[in-house]
Amino acid sequence: MRGTGSAGTPVSGRFLDLTFGNAGGQRAYRLYVPGGYRGRPVPLVVMLHGCTQSPEDFAAGTGMNDVAEAETFLVAYPAQTAAANQARCWNWFSPADQGRDRGETGLIAGITRAVMAAYAVDPRRVYVAGLSAGGAAAANVAAAYPDLYAAVGVHSGLCAGAARDLPGALAAMRDGAAGAAAPLPTIVFHGDRDTTVNPRNGDALVAATGGRLIRREECAVPGGRAFERSLYADASGRPAIEHWLVRGSGHAWSGGSPAGSYTDPAGPDAGREMWRFFKEHPRRITGPLGA
Repeated sequence: MRGTGSAGTPVSGRFLDLTFGNAGGQRAYRLYVPGGYRGRPVPLVVMLHGCTQSPEDFAAGTGMNDVAEAETFLVAYPAQTAAANQARCWNWFSPADQGRDRGETGLIAGITRAVMAAYAVDPRRVYVAGLSAGGAAAANVAAAYPDLYAAVGVHSGLCAGAARDLPGALAAMRDGAAGAAAPLPTIVFHGDRDTTVNPRNGDALVAATGGRLIRREECAVPGGRAFERSLYADASGRPAIEHWLVRGSGHAWSGGSPAGSYTDPAGPDAGREMWRFFKEHPRRITGPLGA
């Protein structure tokens, strides 16, 4: 593993400052380009930070740039603004930000397409993941654009459309709420001691996929946390949904670095496991990209 510089950037890669705008507004984003990128098609992972976080903080905490450097893929980190949400949360609970080509879902998809237009990206291997409000936003984006993304990762988040206003969002976070799931391979991480977003939301998201349980296993990180990993099959019978429940962990990115906020270094490495899962699930292209 190469050395890491500021904001979790491996020294051989580039961490670019970029902006994107469309009818839904404008957002800055950071793009990690690994040192091994040579203009040949590579995967793209879009990472959505949680409340109070920034792309730099999220990159440092998740270690995803290190994974990208080792595996040669691009990582985009859209940035929420304080003007859009005072705590810089993605507005996952707002109907104006939940639908296709609307609000923040349209901005995030637009950033994805902008990276795909500017770099050689394998359209079969475009993924979206997020933490907390970013996890709920990732669920919304994946549900709105199942033709653009190949798989989705939701960490400490909620179902797509789990709430339609702020009071509903607070209730869903507190008690858990049903909603929708994208018709895509889905990996869910949640701490069983999360008092910010009830772990029932992870259960609800897995239930919304309609997956059939294949097996459930109890494991542990050597010297770290125990966890339960459940594997589910999709309607075609292939393993396509994973649910990781981390014992004793709170509202934090499992296996993350203390260089970033909201991380739990003692848990299984969610960044590496999400990438492993994504690699296993390229998308089958059946029509015009993003149509």
